[in-house]
Amino acid sequence: MKDQPHGEQDDFAVAHREWLSERVAHYIGHPVDDSVPLAEEGFDSVAALSLYGDIEEEFGELIEPDDVQAYPTVRRLAELLAMRGAGRDGHRVRTAFVFTGQGSQHPGMTTGLYRHSTGYRTFLDEADAAVRPWTGRSVVELILTGDQAVHRTALTQPALFAVGYALARTLEEAGVRPVAVLGHGIGEFAAAAVAGALTLPDAARLACARGALMQELPPGGGMMAVCVTPHEAAELVAEEPAAGIGAVNAAKSVVLSGDRAALARIEGRLAERSVRCRHLAVSHAFHSPLMAPVVAPFEAELRRIRAAAARVPFYSTVHGRLTTEPLYTSYWSEQITAPVRFADAARGMLAQQTPTHVVEIGPRAVLTPYLRRMGGGPRGPVCLPVCQGPESDAVDLAGVISALDAGPLAAALPGGTR
Repeated sequence: MKDQPHGEQDDFAVAHREWLSERVAHYIGHPVDDSVPLAEEGFDSVAALSLYGDIEEEFGELIEPDDVQAYPTVRRLAELLAMRGAGRDGHRVRTAFVFTGQGSQHPGMTTGLYRHSTGYRTFLDEADAAVRPWTGRSVVELILTGDQAVHRTALTQPALFAVGYALARTLEEAGVRPVAVLGHGIGEFAAAAVAGALTLPDAARLACARGALMQELPPGGGMMAVCVTPHEAAELVAEEPAAGIGAVNAAKSVVLSGDRAALARIEGRLAERSVRCRHLAVSHAFHSPLMAPVVAPFEAELRRIRAAAARVPFYSTVHGRLTTEPLYTSYWSEQITAPVRFADAARGMLAQQTPTHVVEIGPRAVLTPYLRRMGGGPRGPVCLPVCQGPESDAVDLAGVISALDAGPLAAALPGGTR
């Protein structure tokens, strides 16, 4: 890892070298020189596959089968294992928080956690108290009753904000300190609160105002996921002023947003190219030109809050990069109509912060598959959701915390994260 002390990583490499030398000697029947290519020692493809199985059983999914061939000596393979496993073996876990946006909500979300995790219950109650003056009802009650109203934008956005904030604070209380934060759409408000750019009351007020104002817009807008590149998407919406790019989630995963008739015309053109589209279950065309009427009244709310620079690296999905400036009024008003540049922001975060783990903070996994592909699968950081669904409970949460090398046991061990 980038911040791993060289001496410590060298120690890991020596330990891996000794272990690998023993396993290779077992398969070829004699000791091996760690600098000689294994193929010259009679190490064939069957032995290589067996060695990969030993590595996976001993250390987990640190490498892929092809790596055994690509790193042909014991010394080079040991160095690779040391680098990949430094975060785990050296207790140098670096965790990034990625906050899920609208669309991840569902009736009863996080109910199991609320009932069985004292920490999560405390923080969700805290967030509930912050949003209740603006929503006029309890999001805790909304969640626990499994109310379908959770899909109404005026309640969806405050509820997702509250859940994201509470989940992140629960992890922090267990000793997990994020090295960076990133939020998708409404997820940016929880990310900003956790990073210290917004206070909890201010972030709650903005999330509620944003949802309420969007709910008041007339119906007729929609969102459509398409498997095209951003350049291709730009060409598709160029002739449709009532539609735009709502989000870029991956190299060929774009969401178009706008008037439903405009989206239907685009869908027809894509059908001629045998490109399939999937319409999202949304009430409005978020992050599109149809959101423009919300901007002015939202800016009136923004003038009541005090913005600050984030104290934790904040990767903006408005700018698609790390942003260090205070999150002033202009940022949050632009966020309403701007595309969610998730792919750019996530790639920048992975490259610049080199996290060993990326945790999706939200009621269910939506972004984790994208993050795994961007991170390179087994070669990259461990990507895991903090919550799988309404049944996730304190035991599941403890498993996530343990994977992040945090919690009471880790705190008591030398080199723990706290």
